[in-house]
Amino acid sequence: MAVKFGTSGLRGLSTELAGSVSALYATAFARFLIAEELATPGSPVVVAQDFRPSSPEIAATVMAALRRAGLEPIDCGTIPTPALALYGGKINAAGIMVTGSHIPADRNGIKFYRPGEEITKADETAITTLAETLSGDAAANLVEAGSGENHEQAATDLFLARNMAVLPAGALTGLRIGVYQHSTVARDMMVKVFEHYGATVFPLGRSDQFIPVDTEAVSDETIRLMADWTDKLSLDAIVSTDGDGDRPLVADEHGRPLRGDFLGLIATRFLGARVVATPVTSNSGLEAAGGFEVVRTRVGSPFVIAAMEEALADGKHGVIGFEANGGLMIGSDFPIGTTILKALPTRDSFLPALAVLGMAVRAGQSLSALSAAYSLPIALSDRLENFAVERSTALMAHLRTSADNLAGFVAPLGRVRSVSDIDGLRITLADDSVVHFRPSGNAPEMRCYVEATNQASAETLLEKGLATLRDWNPSV
Repeated sequence: MAVKFGTSGLRGLSTELAGSVSALYATAFARFLIAEELATPGSPVVVAQDFRPSSPEIAATVMAALRRAGLEPIDCGTIPTPALALYGGKINAAGIMVTGSHIPADRNGIKFYRPGEEITKADETAITTLAETLSGDAAANLVEAGSGENHEQAATDLFLARNMAVLPAGALTGLRIGVYQHSTVARDMMVKVFEHYGATVFPLGRSDQFIPVDTEAVSDETIRLMADWTDKLSLDAIVSTDGDGDRPLVADEHGRPLRGDFLGLIATRFLGARVVATPVTSNSGLEAAGGFEVVRTRVGSPFVIAAMEEALADGKHGVIGFEANGGLMIGSDFPIGTTILKALPTRDSFLPALAVLGMAVRAGQSLSALSAAYSLPIALSDRLENFAVERSTALMAHLRTSADNLAGFVAPLGRVRSVSDIDGLRITLADDSVVHFRPSGNAPEMRCYVEATNQASAETLLEKGLATLRDWNPSV
């Protein structure tokens, strides 16, 4: 079985995940829920999906498997992952989201939820072990079409109500906001939310074909599209998400995307958070921003959520988490105006987008001016696709073998001053710039993150970092 859990959820080729594999894992998840007393026979499990061509088949198989395992699937249709988690928490139901997030359409994935929250890494291990016991003839008996009672509208209404209470009424009146709809399940909700706050909204780029938008490594094509739209339509911002709506994409009035960790910083200020859990890949300037504690983790929402839970267990308040991709997780309840924004410990794309636009309006600034007001190091990232897992594993082993290997590998970039291996290898160079090499946990990709004091230096360092990865030959 080639599918496996990555940084967030089960991932694999669509052809490998469809059929018996998705049925096996759904059945294993049902048995896990019952064993952990998170469900009893007949308990509901909410299920949703993204717009990938393979998602309807996988979702139908998952629902059939759940019913055979004694649970009651609730079909929530095509809604964002945070909307599914919110609704699951509301009705005390576990959940399954069929999505490959930002990865190409030939791949897909399944995200599993306890009632209202993501499963942990320990949960992933338990589910995998249970799935391995269901091989052979049992698998064939699980594969059939299936659906459940439809709650898509109820889940949609709940999520819209949450997001329509974040800012004051009319808070975005006068703004011209483009919504890059592409193939995200959040596309219609985003239009409704921003129109609710008084903005003039322009739906853009809607597609019937799945488009893999990565909010952490925005493609040159997407940047060109956004620059063209902002210029022609005189937009103040463009907002969008990845395929399942849990990672935000926000571009300024010039069509330039704002980094996800910057959105996280603004959300921290907006909420008045006191503790921030965030991966090592997030901007190193967060600690210097001041006013809140920063806890660094490995990459992946389960690690961020675990750090939030640890902070809460220690009696800390005002706890949030975010990733460099912009996905925001709320560990505590926060007062917002006259209401309370309830904790939602899963990635969300709507709140960070609303926070940054609300803060810009409050300050009377454009998004570019708001961004410039924060003196964070310039951080960029990109990836090499089709970088085999075996190759990335060999590279990481080579670099960890000796200091000489590491120094020789990064010599074209600079001299090593210090190294962190929390996740991949994050190398601070002698000039205080940073380069971070990390194999993707979701796909055969190698990611490169850099930080430097100015845009030109960051772009040069990123280009050199990618070239160094591309040129590495494990046989030499």
